[in-house]
Amino acid sequence: MTDQHLPIRRNTILLSASLAANSAMLQLSAAVATLTVGLVVGVNGLVGLGPAIVLGTGALVALPAGRAMDRFGRVPVLVAGFALGILGGVLAAIGAGFDQAVAVLFGLACVGAASATALLARTAAGDMYPPSRRARGIAFVLFGAVFGAILGPSVFSPLVAHRELDAHALVLPWLAASGFMLVGLLLVLAVRPDPSRIARIIGASEGPKIVEAAAPLREILARPGVLPSLVAALASFSVMVGIMTLTGVVVVQRGHAADVVFPIIGAHVIGMYALVIVVGDIIDRVGRVRALVAGLALMGAASVSLLWFTSVGPIAFSLFALGLGWSFSFVAATAQLADCTIPAERGKLLGFNDLLSGLTGAGLSLLGGYALHAIGVAALGVGGLLLVLAPAGWIVRYSLRVREAGLAPSPAD
Repeated sequence: MTDQHLPIRRNTILLSASLAANSAMLQLSAAVATLTVGLVVGVNGLVGLGPAIVLGTGALVALPAGRAMDRFGRVPVLVAGFALGILGGVLAAIGAGFDQAVAVLFGLACVGAASATALLARTAAGDMYPPSRRARGIAFVLFGAVFGAILGPSVFSPLVAHRELDAHALVLPWLAASGFMLVGLLLVLAVRPDPSRIARIIGASEGPKIVEAAAPLREILARPGVLPSLVAALASFSVMVGIMTLTGVVVVQRGHAADVVFPIIGAHVIGMYALVIVVGDIIDRVGRVRALVAGLALMGAASVSLLWFTSVGPIAFSLFALGLGWSFSFVAATAQLADCTIPAERGKLLGFNDLLSGLTGAGLSLLGGYALHAIGVAALGVGGLLLVLAPAGWIVRYSLRVREAGLAPSPAD
């Protein structure tokens, strides 16, 4: 099979659609994981345990899932991830239906593991495109999450409408989420050949680099361009998660009804994914480092604007800008990490990136809650600004040193 006849477009569509299914599951998890734990466990002080399990499990699974991708291929690991998602939804439904806390907690752990594994579909996207078009290819795959963000609420909301909101009312939504993950599994099974094989076919004409043995992780981290991408991904993800998960508290504290949180979060999701194809094209044109820094700067401006924006519309705009800034940083970091690796290393490095980002995001969410209670919105606004601007400044200095040494991390820069 020649590179001209590879089913890259078909595989991209299938992977994008699978992320739509995963995004739908995540919409339910974000909306009712806390509620499910609270209703079943019955301890108000533990309501934050649900999101913590989802984020923490996802972070811990990311690195071994990435390593497994490098060893066994992208498709088998993605299939296993979606299978865990099916199991997670079923366990959560059983736990809600029979008031079994252990089933709920294990179900949420499976949901977190499934989501982290599914997000590694961007590793497969990086395999199928050359560096000059890699950010755009990754963006195409991530774009599917937009449809999941729209489809999920349209399915789940009617299932709980006009019903007393108790644990039993959450059984059908969790089973429906399992249905979404089953669709995702079938879509991934249709991806052929495995994207890692496509990477080898495409790279065969680019020289011997593509067949080099995989280097240890510590050697990969020392390559020019890897460290700033990891720093940018960690800062952008943790700030995005920290502010997103606490926005509802801020909105209610400012006197707004709780239901207005949903359109605000919707604006945030649109900022994250709706423009990602345009974002990917811009990144390929302007270079990875510029996009990393610009994305972090935009996130900083969005974070600090929460100090002055108090009505629903401006807050929604701030969250949209926060999501858009994350989109630039996330896609640019993913593309840069893919640029700096061969296929046999790519899953391992992206999994390590997700491990660091997920654990930091979970920790910052917990810390941000305490800071918001003790200090107020200034803790989010100023804290978010500092947490993204400091890495942005370091990345600029690092890149200048690398350029002066003649070690440009990728042609795109």
